[in-house]
Amino acid sequence: MVDISKLNFDENGLIPVIIVDVETGAVLTLAYMNAESLNISIEEGKACFWSRSRKEIWRKGETSGNEQHIMSIRADCDNDALVVTVKKSGPACHTGAESCFFGDIFSSGNERTKPFSLKMLHSIIDDRRTHKKPGSYTTYLFEKGIDKILKKLGEETTEVIIAAKDGKKDETVYELADLVYHAMVLMTQMGIKPDDVINELASRHYTKQEKED
Repeated sequence: MVDISKLNFDENGLIPVIIVDVETGAVLTLAYMNAESLNISIEEGKACFWSRSRKEIWRKGETSGNEQHIMSIRADCDNDALVVTVKKSGPACHTGAESCFFGDIFSSGNERTKPFSLKMLHSIIDDRRTHKKPGSYTTYLFEKGIDKILKKLGEETTEVIIAAKDGKKDETVYELADLVYHAMVLMTQMGIKPDDVINELASRHYTKQEKED
């Protein structure tokens, strides 16, 4: 464990903090802490920063409700930067984006550096809803609205049924992927998060266990 007193704060008493989503591994934002806000973060278990523009301490989500619950805090080898993994309860960016880092500058085209997950897919879809991207099929669905999304969901459901009825495993997997994607688009349109569905499934599981006991 690193003693906070051993951290190398800069001449302004600040240390840069990289905020990372514990569920997707995505970098959410870059912020700063001083010793006081770091201590508050540890004591409260929620991200608390120092605002360089307002010259004051601010708790993430204090007004927006988009809190960041801290899972871990790590210092780098020089003790002059921190990585904080969090479980967020809403968008990280003041623009409404899931992450502050959405301004593409360069891409090698080989971006698969972290495990894919449904929560990552939801994050990507949600970003397309907030930041419309010309030529994006996801953006197109959101622009067309709920009726179009529901129509596509119905079509994909039918295609899954046909593929499964014919006993075509590979085709069924392909169609299921389409169905899940369109279901995620519907979820985003309606403000439903993956955790909402997971919690519902968990409640059914626990209810069933209680009945069996």
